[in-house]
Amino acid sequence: MEKLWERVVEFHGHECPGLAIGFKAALAAKEYLGCYDSEDEEILCISENDACGVDAIQSLLRCTVGKGNLIIRLTGKSVYHFYNRTNGKSIRLSLKPSSTQMDRENYKKYLLKEDAKELFNVSETNICLPEKARIFNSVTCEKCGEKTAEHLIRIQNNEKLCLDCFDEYKRFYVQL
Repeated sequence: MEKLWERVVEFHGHECPGLAIGFKAALAAKEYLGCYDSEDEEILCISENDACGVDAIQSLLRCTVGKGNLIIRLTGKSVYHFYNRTNGKSIRLSLKPSSTQMDRENYKKYLLKEDAKELFNVSETNICLPEKARIFNSVTCEKCGEKTAEHLIRIQNNEKLCLDCFDEYKRFYVQL
């Protein structure tokens, strides 16, 4: 396990409690889901944060945004949903609050030595399994000339516009 931790630290750049949380979540996912890492989209992670722990998940499970098997659902919680598309298993890991006050270094050490069952509330995930990533055609924005994925193009005044060029209709009602 020490070699795995060293690999994750090298990928992330430094040691910290957040990385340890993701490290333990990824190890727990491997155990509960019966998987190793994801060459394509066999393993999917939906992380409810974009913090350091996500790097551990990328390093250990090979879940990445670019491959389409890492989705960020930003709620700010230390909650991770994992799916194994091969065997249909899923798991939701929610970090339990720590009952003692520790400095960062001791908290990191505590996280690394503690069993995942003590660190996380474990349940089946409550989010439906998303479809596999799609490959979309690129469309050129008729205002800025940059290409964007076709599913993110908006039509305005009969022009195909990217989200940056699209003038969103925002109508507010008078507050009483």
